[in-house]
Amino acid sequence: QVQLAESGGGLVQTGNSLRLSCEISGHTFRTYRDREWRMAWFRQAPGKEHEFLATITLRGGATEYADSAKGRFTISGDNDKDVAFLQMNNLRPEDTAVYHCVARRDRSEITSRWDAYDFWGQGTQVTVSS
Repeated sequence: QVQLAESGGGLVQTGNSLRLSCEISGHTFRTYRDREWRMAWFRQAPGKEHEFLATITLRGGATEYADSAKGRFTISGDNDKDVAFLQMNNLRPEDTAVYHCVARRDRSEITSRWDAYDFWGQGTQVTVSS
């Protein structure tokens, strides 16, 4: 099993910043901890599909971003603590959504699809007021 625990969401005003954290743990993760894991952030606004934001390989640190996330969002990881972060700056009301962390053992497969991952966190709410 793999558990993903997100934190860092909340209510902020337009223009402010938030940093989301996602800790990965569990028996399956510990068993394969020395392998490369890919973690990613998606968000889902009410009535909309899951939107890919960014992904990172936890050991190698390779990152990819959706065009919508470039410039304001930064994904990073702490290899020792098994945590991925999403730094979000200059937040706007349209960023309001539930932000989910997802993970899989890295493999050659598309990285921007929600169903291309094997493990999903419950999400953390981000609300940006105008």
